Amino acid sequence: MTLATSRRSALKTLTALTAASWGLAACSRPDEQAASTAGATAPAAASSSKIVEFLYPDNPSFDLIYLADRLGYFEGTSTRPKYVGKVAAPQIIPLVGTGDIHFGARMVPLVISAIASGADMKVVAAGGKTLQEAPHMKYFVKKSSGIRQPKDLEGKTIGFNSFGACAEFVTKKYLREHGVDVNKINFIVVPDNQNEQAVATGNVDLAIIHPPHSGGAEANTDLLRLWSDFDLDGGLGGMSPYSVNGQFARENPQAVRDVVAALAKAGNWVNANPEEARKYTAERIGMDLKHVERYAYVDNQLITEPPIQYYIDILQAEGKLAPGKVKVADVYTNEFNPHAKG
Repeated sequence: MTLATSRRSALKTLTALTAASWGLAACSRPDEQAASTAGATAPAAASSSKIVEFLYPDNPSFDLIYLADRLGYFEGTSTRPKYVGKVAAPQIIPLVGTGDIHFGARMVPLVISAIASGADMKVVAAGGKTLQEAPHMKYFVKKSSGIRQPKDLEGKTIGFNSFGACAEFVTKKYLREHGVDVNKINFIVVPDNQNEQAVATGNVDLAIIHPPHSGGAEANTDLLRLWSDFDLDGGLGGMSPYSVNGQFARENPQAVRDVVAALAKAGNWVNANPEEARKYTAERIGMDLKHVERYAYVDNQLITEPPIQYYIDILQAEGKLAPGKVKVADVYTNEFNPHAKG
């Protein structure tokens, strides 16, 4: 069976589940400091046994897997990435669940919903985080729009990159907290790389844009940034983790350890070398460096529970997840992380 056929089969199988649980397209969102500062534990050296290849998308985006590969962090380990070509964002979590790809980087609520639907996967690395100076997403309007407060958005159109993840759930939670009737807002899907133009031309009234594409909107003198997700929830919803297929993890635990160790090294490298990472981002996606915004990653890729509980609570409040259906411990594990204690 070809990968394309396998994808179609996987998506057909999961369509009903994902439509019911996610109501989405999917969220988008994306070099350890030097070895002396990256962390104490290095990946186990590969033995003479066969190298385990893990299947991974090769998308036009910034990603720690690509960076770790470029920096040589898989050398001397038991595993290597085998890139399967471009995979559309809405397909990544379903394909991790079925094992058609082995790892995927998507937002927490998508993983929770997939697990609730029976997908065999776990979050194994924390991925990105939100800082005040490096948010996960930003909110832009035209300066001339008169939109300044949450209540001003009633009757307006918001463009974001997908339903079912951070942009939808973080935004709706914030707006409701400020007395906004979200049923009076029109939410539409606009890719991050098109959303600056969409708000500038008036096709949407507010654009929610993720890095690195939010940099162009920041530089656009006709636009005004109202908020970042750090302003909305202090960064609690900004963790964008890496998940692994359950069967692959059970059959190849050392490979998963080596992948997580490489992700930790790469994430720490980005945090320690933000300007070099920006240059790599510009090169990877063919973007003008002056518009490329930085990324920030969770130290050592260690997963904590509050960001997961945050989305479980939101999904339950939105009626997307039955209370008690998924617990935090069902979603993640640090067992493959060499920096984890105990």
